[in-house]
Amino acid sequence: MTTTTTGRAALLVLADGRFPAGGHAHSGGAEAAVAAGRVHDAVSLEAFCRGRLGTAGLVAAALAAAAAAGVDPLLLDEAADARTPSPALRATGRKLGRQLMRAARACWPSPALDALAAARPRGVHQPVVLGLAAAAAGLGPLDAAYAAAYEAVSGPATAAVRLLSLDPFDATAVLARLAPELDHVAQRAVLAAESALDSDVDALPAASAPLLEIAAEQHAAWPVRLFAS
Repeated sequence: MTTTTTGRAALLVLADGRFPAGGHAHSGGAEAAVAAGRVHDAVSLEAFCRGRLGTAGLVAAALAAAAAAGVDPLLLDEAADARTPSPALRATGRKLGRQLMRAARACWPSPALDALAAARPRGVHQPVVLGLAAAAAGLGPLDAAYAAAYEAVSGPATAAVRLLSLDPFDATAVLARLAPELDHVAQRAVLAAESALDSDVDALPAASAPLLEIAAEQHAAWPVRLFAS
């Protein structure tokens, strides 16, 4: 699908951190990484975001692109479960999916979103909802992949500003330096989505991020935390 001028504007809305999809309450693993000393400045934040982009970010981007391309969202939701070993992260993915579903249905009413919400009332993984929301907004698979990949790094970068009192200019510079890699991840995600459309969801990437999974389980058990995940 070719993105129209209206579609490009919709992508800005969908990727905006102020879009009420609940992402502001989640650090994408940054809070646990800061507590462990793995993220402590702009340099270590960039390394963390780069690793997250190439693993969890790639998986999310491919799921979103596949949903936007027309792959069965129920199958994609199961694929997301299989690619998320951590129960804490599975719960987070569905919680964010429910919030995004509410926002997307308010902004871009869609029979596909309505049907998915009815089929899975307990929630659907966020990247899958993102892909359907993108399609409802007139966007294509590449747009959905960009939105998912950008969210994978912008969330931790924004959280680091609060967690470390990091200079916002430094955090934004991290995102700017990651732009070429974000382009690459989005393109890979679309190719994987095309393969999934031609064959099955096993064609989607299953990049592993064990440290993110382990840290998520530890973070979920904290009695006091600034972010939900």
